[in-house]
Amino acid sequence: MKNKIILSLFFVALLSFAINTVGLVTIVYAAPAPVVDYTGFPETFEIGTKTAYSYGTVSLTTGTWGLDDALIGDSENDVKNGTKSVRIRNTGKLTMLFDVTTGSSKVVVQHALFGADTNATWGLWYSINGGANWVQAGSNVTSTTHTLVQTSFAISLFGNVRFEIRKITGGRLNVDNIIITDNSGTCCCGCGADTTDATASRDNVLLFGNPSAATSTATDSNNYLIIKHQFSLAYNNSRGIPNWVGWHLSTAWKGTAERCDCFTQDTQIPTGYYRASTSHYTGSGFDRGHLCPSDDRDASDTDNAVTFKMSNIAPQAPQLNQITWLALENYCRNLINAGNELYIFSGGYGQGGVGSSSDTTYSINSDKIKVPSRFWKVIIVLPNGSNDLSRVTTSTRVIAVDMPNVQAVSAMPWTFYRTTTDAIETATGYNFFSALPTATQAAIEATIDTVTVP
Repeated sequence: MKNKIILSLFFVALLSFAINTVGLVTIVYAAPAPVVDYTGFPETFEIGTKTAYSYGTVSLTTGTWGLDDALIGDSENDVKNGTKSVRIRNTGKLTMLFDVTTGSSKVVVQHALFGADTNATWGLWYSINGGANWVQAGSNVTSTTHTLVQTSFAISLFGNVRFEIRKITGGRLNVDNIIITDNSGTCCCGCGADTTDATASRDNVLLFGNPSAATSTATDSNNYLIIKHQFSLAYNNSRGIPNWVGWHLSTAWKGTAERCDCFTQDTQIPTGYYRASTSHYTGSGFDRGHLCPSDDRDASDTDNAVTFKMSNIAPQAPQLNQITWLALENYCRNLINAGNELYIFSGGYGQGGVGSSSDTTYSINSDKIKVPSRFWKVIIVLPNGSNDLSRVTTSTRVIAVDMPNVQAVSAMPWTFYRTTTDAIETATGYNFFSALPTATQAAIEATIDTVTVP
């Protein structure tokens, strides 16, 4: 983990921030450590109610916030995780009216354009004296899409600090899921006795690249990028399922929330695209198979519910979903409990699987949902830490599997289906881990994992 940078408050006010933007996701390469997220964050705005733009205060999970020319929106045109997000117009503000007390090394903000509005520019500001004076953190950000994207600000602040989002120009702005990362150098958030948790963090899987070069352009209907706080995916409208889903996994994502079993349509899929419903799988002979597992996102009820969006679901043979696929998912969670963090991509390809009817089925729901013939997963395994891209070497462990979508798959353990990432790239046409140096990428993708699994 990086060393702390100890600065006077005067120097903090002059601090410049090094930010490198990759696609729609801002990846930050500088932050002190060890770091953990404050208790109560991300602020999801789910419990608040404010229906007018005039200034007012709202009590939320993390504390009291002030909304000026802003409200908490829950309309179909508000872009959000869950049911609500903040909507800011004109030169409105979203302001913390409380301090976090042990500084901050990073602030993450999810943002998008409201409805059909045009580009909006905004900035993040901070105060270290209770709101008496404010300093801008980093540079202005321009929101350009109607899908939530994530921007991170690298910060080195100590002691009391609060933050404010100021809209500057353009259309109406939706803001959701704000995360503030602690900079105390200690574990403030009930990490427990297991010291492997002390450095576990929540990271963005797209740090390693976008396998299919998916975009949030509505005309790219068969490779449409959807970014959520919990995972990212490329949706394929002609297949009615994702091309791939990617997520980061560490103990920082784990908790005690119960499985919600609340399958719902995903309203982040653009209007006019096909949106699957849970009933479309009923009587098909196939399970509603999670790609990002429910049990990988149980830190909160909100996190868990997002995994039940139908954009994260594909038709899997019951014996695959409930036995072989599940065994690999459980193994991944064993790895993080041993002090590792994982970057995972998963999906299906081909057409034609064998479910409980024992016949090969090529599609369900009147051909709107294609049944993959194979399901794959690629996993980078790293010990908990930071600077994850730079820590990958030619000997870093990568697990790649390619399993048939048939009932007979359970005759063999999941390890039987290990293969190379290169083989999955050949089958799918995707390019995994493209953010790595070419030589490193080539080495880890050509290797079959041979670690003995109990």
